[in-house]
Amino acid sequence: MGRNLANMLRHSLKQVVVLWLVLLVGIFLTIVIINMGGALDEMRRNQIRFQVSESITTNPNNRLLPASELQQLIRLETELEFRAQNLDQPFIVRVPDYMWRAMTLNLGRSDSVTSDSGSRVVRNILLERLPPTLLLFATAELFLFLFCIFAALFLSRRYGSFLDRLVIALAPTSAAPGWFYGLFLIMIFAAILRVLPWGGMLDAPVPPPKSLAYALSIARHLILPVSAIIVGAIFANIYSWRTFFLIYSSEDYVELAKAKGLSSQAIERRYILRPTLPPIVTTFLLWIIVMWTGAVILETVFNWPGLGRLLFEAVGRSDTPVIVGSIVIYGYLLAVTVFLLDFIYAALDPRVRVGGGTTR
Repeated sequence: MGRNLANMLRHSLKQVVVLWLVLLVGIFLTIVIINMGGALDEMRRNQIRFQVSESITTNPNNRLLPASELQQLIRLETELEFRAQNLDQPFIVRVPDYMWRAMTLNLGRSDSVTSDSGSRVVRNILLERLPPTLLLFATAELFLFLFCIFAALFLSRRYGSFLDRLVIALAPTSAAPGWFYGLFLIMIFAAILRVLPWGGMLDAPVPPPKSLAYALSIARHLILPVSAIIVGAIFANIYSWRTFFLIYSSEDYVELAKAKGLSSQAIERRYILRPTLPPIVTTFLLWIIVMWTGAVILETVFNWPGLGRLLFEAVGRSDTPVIVGSIVIYGYLLAVTVFLLDFIYAALDPRVRVGGGTTR
């Protein structure tokens, strides 16, 4: 017991270090690319020079100052602003400090993006947008996982039926992303039928928080984006998992269980569903990782106030702190998903020991 615990802790520590290093490299590349190797810093310096110069020269109190004193005042104010924004040092010198602040989400103030409460602190903006993203994708993922499991089991009992052939025929439709189907859902249910909202998260006027009307408004706005995610993945998942069930249902130990007279429900639960859950959960979690990358377009299509929409706005406004913060949050979400994969796999498959290989 103690040895297994030590192996698990050692493996967990190793996973955390590896994922942290990968995340560190990703953040470094993000900072270098966004700053264009330091070119963006020079653009920001020029912008500061222009803003300071315009502010000082248009100030009525400075109109009587000689040109030399005016220029000196502009230069001093500009240097103070450079120092306040840490732009008085070369880009390569500032990278380690910028990376640490990015990892801790201590990115200061945004350049133009604000939160709904009016805050320009990057951390507040990110923490405000994170819950809507988690709510949207957690709802879609939970429904998709449970429905696909039961649908795949149902089809595995009816191999070759009309429904089975229909799912096989519709499986290629999952090649298109969820936002693609979202456009058609908006056109049908919002533009033509007008039974569901075009987008957003709440009705206007906004219902009182922590009320039933508030919860129902969120649920109503969740229908279309959740449906888009589900439609974009449901048939491929059902087809893939149904194939897993068919493969395991033809094993010798399943035939032996049938010969012993076990019920079909017991056989499915013990000898088909249980051994297939590890590969199914693995493929599902890997699909979740891929799905995070499509959050930007999906949330933009539905005007959902999450991290994806925030990243789209920040890119459009060249708001570097918010862009870096959004990518860091996505990096953390992906790292946590990968980290949990080992433990979920070990919990579902007793032959696997976390950090200790497989049992024999």
